[in-house]
Amino acid sequence: MKKTTLILGCGDIGQALGRELLTAGQRVIGVRRDPAGLAASGLEGRAADLGDAAAVAELPDADLLVYVVSADRFEEGAYRAAYVDGLKTVLAEYVARPCPPRRLFFVSSTSVYAQQAGEVVDEQSPAEPTGFSGALMREAEQALLDSDLPGTVVRFSGIYGPGRDRLIRQVGEGRIAPSSPAMYTNRIHRDDCAGVLAHLIGLALADEPLHDLYLASDCEPAPLHEVMAWLARQLKVEATETIQSPLRRRASKRCDNTRLLDSGYGFRYPTYREGYAQVLREGGFLSADPALS
Repeated sequence: MKKTTLILGCGDIGQALGRELLTAGQRVIGVRRDPAGLAASGLEGRAADLGDAAAVAELPDADLLVYVVSADRFEEGAYRAAYVDGLKTVLAEYVARPCPPRRLFFVSSTSVYAQQAGEVVDEQSPAEPTGFSGALMREAEQALLDSDLPGTVVRFSGIYGPGRDRLIRQVGEGRIAPSSPAMYTNRIHRDDCAGVLAHLIGLALADEPLHDLYLASDCEPAPLHEVMAWLARQLKVEATETIQSPLRRRASKRCDNTRLLDSGYGFRYPTYREGYAQVLREGGFLSADPALS
């Protein structure tokens, strides 16, 4: 009998994950306010507002749940509704069912880390965010970990990939981050986001032991200047403007993905070079494959 995975908040990452799970022979149901676009990915679609208990009660049973929502705007109320209230509604419904899911995977973010001096962070590092977005994400994480429903938190770092090309466009305009002080950034390609979740779901279905937290970031934290300078070489553009604002907006840390690697996951795009080469090529930014230089 096919196993069923319910993807709650089935957007870009959810659809990429759904396609992988379909290939693996699972039944996949994608849940979002408007599921009309899901059929193109081959997924079953269900409409629901995850903050509405009555709507969530109408959702089917599943072997596994993946909570991968996005707030519709960068405001505290929107973040609380999407991550905290929605998740708590889902937990309250599914933990009380006669056949509860085996596990719920909650997609979180490395924004929960407040470190900003280039420190190495992993699953054991303090997560004491100062901004509302990280604080609410951390509150949602804890709601899952305190629940009677088995759960695993997956903290993604900066997601890039098809359609997520803001950095490429900045570099294309001749804008680049300063080289000093070094500001470390951490990234994961959209396809690796889906791959990580599919990998952990496979472990869960095989009854392999899982941690309650994984940090999902690629294998090479790198200074933002280095990433942008590499992109400039591939695009064959000269930097004409130094961007200062990223230093004020972002924290500088280095994410350690050892726990994820030890679980057996192999990155499709282990560094920004392989990942951005794919985005540059598939996005039509280059006429030929970039040299990984």
